[in-house]
Amino acid sequence: MASDPALVERLRAVLAHHRHVEARRMFGGACFTLNGNMCVGVHNTNLILRVGETRAKELLTREGVKPMDLTGKVMKGWATILPEAIRTDAQLSSYAQFAVDFVETLPPK
Repeated sequence: MASDPALVERLRAVLAHHRHVEARRMFGGACFTLNGNMCVGVHNTNLILRVGETRAKELLTREGVKPMDLTGKVMKGWATILPEAIRTDAQLSSYAQFAVDFVETLPPK
């Protein structure tokens, strides 16, 4: 499965000002790590976020957000953001920042 190249580039631009961000291929799509920890990515046309269990539960109450389930098992602490919820760069940036805020609390790898 290929990730949406336009969304990957939008995400790359949003993350450009963060230090220690690196792009990688994961989950059959594109993933960005922060300090060596998985942070945010693109799977098909969806944004995937590592936000921790508490924030993931909060985000699931929003329209256009669903649990991250790539293999038939929900990944705790992650959320999938559907394309309709990230139409603007401001929306994309806001969601990506949730992931950055969480991953910055993790020890570097």
